Amino acid sequence: MKLVLATGLFSLSLAVALADSPRPDPDGKPDGKPDEKKAAAVLAGGYTIVSGEKDGKPIPPERIKGSVVQFVGNQITGTDKDKKEFFSATFTLDASKTPWVIDMTSKSPKEATATGLIKKEGDTLTIIYSLPGAPAPTEFKTKDKQHLFVLKSMKKADKAPNKP
Repeated sequence: MKLVLATGLFSLSLAVALADSPRPDPDGKPDGKPDEKKAAAVLAGGYTIVSGEKDGKPIPPERIKGSVVQFVGNQITGTDKDKKEFFSATFTLDASKTPWVIDMTSKSPKEATATGLIKKEGDTLTIIYSLPGAPAPTEFKTKDKQHLFVLKSMKKADKAPNKP
């Protein structure tokens, strides 16, 4: 009887331990930590900048009107209304946190690193980041030396020329 009870307790404790341990997903990574490439794929595509904030103040709409941001792989590029590149960076994501943490290394306009937060809700992407030397943001509201942008996904219908 003691052997049956001991075997049952061992089986129960083993089942609990296995239930609590992260199980690998199909690519062999634990379920608990999302794959960075899969997270980056969620961001992939083109977006128009619909609003911005810098140092706690709104960016005038005429400064951002017509600007586009592209996420391709681990690259971000921004172009103005004249298609002139104003920002280019590589990025990594920590998708195990909510909101996701983004670390960027810019190539232009100058080399620098920035840490921020990023979230995607439907076709809206919001990103906030700190400039070098400033503390990383903890919420989607800018402080000194922080920038925030709200982006809308460019749908294929939005890219197509207007038909009569």
